[in-house]
Amino acid sequence: MPKGYWIARVDIRDAEGYKDYVAAAKPAFERFGGRFLARGGAYEAAEGPCRARNVVIEFDTLAAAHDCYNSPEYQRAAAIRQKFADGEIVLVEGL
Repeated sequence: MPKGYWIARVDIRDAEGYKDYVAAAKPAFERFGGRFLARGGAYEAAEGPCRARNVVIEFDTLAAAHDCYNSPEYQRAAAIRQKFADGEIVLVEGL
């Protein structure tokens, strides 16, 4: 079965407040087996608009990625994130 991925691109407006999101999101990622493959490191804008923070999270399946995103734990964390950052998250099925 193909893996599932979150691809998130984020601009953080308040770094201190964003720490609350990171702490709140951790239980959801642990519950659904999320593994960070990229988490805000160096990047190069090769084409198109970009954001300052880029994150890739791997899950065992797309269903697990979907369930994590829609879980009560993550939705509480997302409400915090939206106060302190702008961005996009896409859920993608792997090969």
